[in-house]
Amino acid sequence: MIIFDWNDVRFFLELSRKGRLTEVAKALKVDHTTVSRRVLALEEKLDAKLFEATSRGFVLTEAGERLLPQAEQMESASATIQDMVGGENQTLTGTVRLGVPEGFGSQFLSGELPAFQKLHPKIELEFVANDRFVSLSKREADLSITLGRPKSGRLISRKLTDYRLRLYATRDYLKQHKPIRRREDLRHHNFISYIEELVPDPQLLYLSDVIGNPNVNLKSSSIVFQFQATLAGAGVSILHCFAADEYPELVPLLPEEISIDRSYWLNTPEDIHDLARIKAVSDFLSDVVQRRRNKLMGEKDG
Repeated sequence: MIIFDWNDVRFFLELSRKGRLTEVAKALKVDHTTVSRRVLALEEKLDAKLFEATSRGFVLTEAGERLLPQAEQMESASATIQDMVGGENQTLTGTVRLGVPEGFGSQFLSGELPAFQKLHPKIELEFVANDRFVSLSKREADLSITLGRPKSGRLISRKLTDYRLRLYATRDYLKQHKPIRRREDLRHHNFISYIEELVPDPQLLYLSDVIGNPNVNLKSSSIVFQFQATLAGAGVSILHCFAADEYPELVPLLPEEISIDRSYWLNTPEDIHDLARIKAVSDFLSDVVQRRRNKLMGEKDG
């Protein structure tokens, strides 16, 4: 029977995810030689080569691929023990990484974080601001917020909230261009939108639903860039109400006629769904979107 150190397995997992000794060393706050030594110790115990060094970094061998799911189970069991043994009165600690759409993270959630820090001062939050699907199975994140429900993976998914988008332009832009009184008037205006081939989700291609063949003269893969460009008066764009309504210089255009509703989904791997720190973040997110529903839907409070 082979007995090996869980810490060696932890180094193996980190190297399988990050691919480079220096990145693992930084994450685990050790020297890169320690990472190499720990992984080598595990290989010697198992009498198997787990990684191949390539120009892209360290990649798993067949033996490493076979070990990976078992190592992830050990990681999950270790985290569960830490959460359970301390008892209910123990202060929640640890790191939780959340994959979140760029606009929702930077223009909505960031303003709510001081309240979370007061509730759980020893939980360290990491945000991966990305509109693509982060891989929860590869532990790119512990939770993810997505525009749709993932179609595969051992995940627990639920709808987090609905939200609304509208067409906006600045007051200065509207003074300098032809008036917009009906949908047909939009054909005379310049639009800001996504780069179609770089859109991570087809749900973001809503501009063509609003106006056929729009004159798009400024494109970006970043919704925050689009927002700032609109705020600078560069054109008309579709923006999240939760962000745009905070700026009085931004005017919703044809709001009774043009609005787009979408949903965010919250996803967690089955094996860590019940961990206390994961539940703390999940519960906080649910509370925030419930309290701020009017903001998310572009409705006035009260």
